[in-house]
Amino acid sequence: MPAKRILILNGHPAQATLSQAMAEHYFDAATAQGHDVKLMAIKDMAFDADYGFAGYSQHKPLEPDVQGFLDALNWAEHFVLISPMWWGGLPAKLKGLIDRSFLPGKVFDSRGKGLPKPLLTGRSGRVILTSDSPWWYFRFFLNRPLYWQLRKQILEFVGIKPVRITHFAQASHPKPNEVKGWLAEVAKLGARGD
Repeated sequence: MPAKRILILNGHPAQATLSQAMAEHYFDAATAQGHDVKLMAIKDMAFDADYGFAGYSQHKPLEPDVQGFLDALNWAEHFVLISPMWWGGLPAKLKGLIDRSFLPGKVFDSRGKGLPKPLLTGRSGRVILTSDSPWWYFRFFLNRPLYWQLRKQILEFVGIKPVRITHFAQASHPKPNEVKGWLAEVAKLGARGD
């Protein structure tokens, strides 16, 4: 398997989290297999998460951390997003990074007719989610809305596809040794560059 350029974004806004451990396990395994890997963490990024405008006629200047994320995303062949699911969605700072960086001219071109043209084609994606909601509740009662949002409305919209999703559930109260198994599964994904 050829080496890939991989960007990992730890979307958890706190220190010493399961998301951080997963990001580190993925990074270590991918690096050991010869992949060129960059690891970024939302907790280390400084920017105004509020887009602050209606429409796209105005933009705030991009802070260095937002521009750095866009540069890394353009460099990458594979994008890995690791995040908890909070109240059925993403942590506010992570959603703010998407709002501030996924802009016309940066990740899509809205100048034509119909749907905007994606500008991040040729990249694949992996989303690794943790949640307290049991997987069966999220799947059968809620129809997995965050999967649809991340895959269809965000990542594939800008050209990142295929996007695969791995979901580890009841992360706040795991069974004995369950986290160890989750980290091993994440490491396998990293070793494959998936």
